[in-house]
This record gives sequence, structure tokens and C-alpha cells, in this order.
Amino acid sequence: MNLVRTFADARAGYEGIVALVPTMGFFHEGHLALMTAAEHSADTVVVSHFVNPLQFDSPADLERYPKDLERDMAIATEAKVDILFTPTSAEMIPQPLLTTVTVDGLTDSMEGLMRPGHFSGVATIVAKLFAGLQPHLAFFGRKDAQQLALIRRLAVDLSFPVRVIAHPTVRESDGVALSSRNTLLTTDERHAARELSSGLFAAAAAAEVGERNGRQLEKIVSSALQLSRPDYVELASQDRVERLDELDRPAFLAVAARVGKVRLIDNVAFDLVAGEVVADRGIRLEHPSLLYR
Repeated sequence: MNLVRTFADARAGYEGIVALVPTMGFFHEGHLALMTAAEHSADTVVVSHFVNPLQFDSPADLERYPKDLERDMAIATEAKVDILFTPTSAEMIPQPLLTTVTVDGLTDSMEGLMRPGHFSGVATIVAKLFAGLQPHLAFFGRKDAQQLALIRRLAVDLSFPVRVIAHPTVRESDGVALSSRNTLLTTDERHAARELSSGLFAAAAAAEVGERNGRQLEKIVSSALQLSRPDYVELASQDRVERLDELDRPAFLAVAARVGKVRLIDNVAFDLVAGEVVADRGIRLEHPSLLYR
């Protein structure tokens, strides 16, 4: 595996079809699933490793984000990553930064409302990765459903020659969606965190047997949130992130809630196959996550 710091050095190591896995480091099985999918689809796998300051709400949140490059290098090597791109701040964010990217409409609700400026920060850095690394394929997890919709539209609107590929959410054995934030939960908070996925799974089961009313599906999730404090529960279309009254097109049911001092997000995606609703509940681990090692 090659460790590189500049866009030019990354491109110099390419062979054939190039797949990008954008990350902010502190790898877990969700990242590994994306790396494996990329390896099966491309000749060169590039993993970017950059904690993006533009997408954080506060300096304290940025400082608290876990960082361990040596650990991540070992994991990436074992995963057969070809290039680990660890740019300097100067490479990614020249000062002063006069150009930013926004995606209107798709960011007006949910995370866009709760975290002003967050999605502009995401879009700006992803656009730089697409422009500087020039991948043919880019792999993203379905856990961040609104972000996924934004990135897909970004690639289309700005004519980046990259195919954005989504991968199912990876979950811990108890159903909680994998996130580095999970390591901050106490034992009691971890019990409360399961409410998000259990509510989503109950709604998914209802949808698969015929429930199509958006408010009813949202209510099923909300009723499961007894110990956590919800920010929102919303059914939205996968492409436009428009709130849906009826589940009549590809959609996702998203929830954000605060468990103690930790804010978690999760969702289930709904795809329509031959007119039937199929819920993507993600993939569960059968062992403790490497987050806790």
C-alpha cells in the first residue's frame, strides 16, 4: 500500500479502473465493507483519509473526533487498499477558501436543518476529491442517506465522470448502526441507542406487509424512542429528499436522536421491486466491532 499526501502523487499510482472510498478515518467494518466492494470492482482502490473541518458544527466536535492514522494504515493494508490518501489541510483547504459547493433543495430538511453549513462542507470536500483524484467509481454507505442523495446529485450537476455506488449500512450485532460515536456511549446509553434501529425495523416490517402511509411509518419509529431524544423522524424520497405522504417510490425512513450527549443517525432504505416494497435493513456483524479493540 502506498501512503500519499497529494492529488498528483495519488494519480501517479493508478492502474486501470480506479475506485475511491472517501473516509474521515478511524476505520470500522462499515469502511471495510466499502473497501471490499471497491476492490471487487476496480483495479486500483484509493481510500481518502481526511477529517473534514468544514462539516463540523463546532471546534469541540472536531477536536473530539477519534484519530489514529497508524491503526488505520494497518487496517487498510490488511484490506488490500492500493493507495491511502492522507492530504494535508493545505492540500484540501487552501487559505483563504473562496469557493464552496452547495446543493439546494436536498439539504433543506433533516440534517440540513439541524446542522447548518454541514452539507456545504461535505459537498465542497467531496467535489475536491472527485476533481483531484478523478476516480471512475466512488463508494458510499447508505447509513448517511441524505448525504448519499446530495453526492449523487453533485456528481450529475457538476458533470463529474464518476459513478456513485451505495452500500448497505453495516450494523453491530444488536442492530445499532456502526459509528465511531458508539464508543462514547455508556452501558445504559447503549441500551437506549437500540431504540433507533428497533423502531426502524418495526416500520420496515410494516411497510413490507402493506403499510404505505408516511405519517404512520414515522409514528412507528417515534413510538420506539422512549429513552432517546429525537431530533426528527422522516420518510423522504431517495433522489430529491422530499418528505413523502405515501411510500410510492424509492425512499428512506430516517431518524436522528440524542442519547446522553451523543447524537446518532440511522435509516432504512425502501426500494421498489416489481411493485413490492423491499427494505434494506443493512448487514449485521456476528462479532464485536474492531472499534472496541
